[in-house]
Amino acid sequence: MSEASSPKPKLQLSDSEWRQRLTAPEFRVLRQAGTEAPFTGEYTDTTTAGVYRCRACGEELFRSDTKFESHCGWPSFFSPLAGDKIIERVDTSLGMRRVEVLCANCGSHLGHVFEGEGYDTPTDLRYCINSISMRLEPDDAS
Repeated sequence: MSEASSPKPKLQLSDSEWRQRLTAPEFRVLRQAGTEAPFTGEYTDTTTAGVYRCRACGEELFRSDTKFESHCGWPSFFSPLAGDKIIERVDTSLGMRRVEVLCANCGSHLGHVFEGEGYDTPTDLRYCINSISMRLEPDDAS
């Protein structure tokens, strides 16, 4: 896992504009780096095939084929759709060192990424993402 430099997000809106676009719970997580309670998010146990998009801006972030069952209470992925879709930034809040994951397009908080936890995945990474930060666009059944 590498720490990317923090480029400026392409989509930049004021807090007031974000509040018009998002519900209060979405704003708290996406724009104020909050966390939804474990085991409460709509995508925690979802197995539907598709693309997970940023709820704030619609950017494609993760594919369902990289989602895995981590039993941590939040949707977990072992890789983003592409490295340039996210920003990884050191987060030292709450008295610990973690790596925050943000949408590269709009700078919204998605969750955190952890490594070396022993999951049987190709990357040994766990992108622990808040359900409320994403929208699932199911693959067409055609």
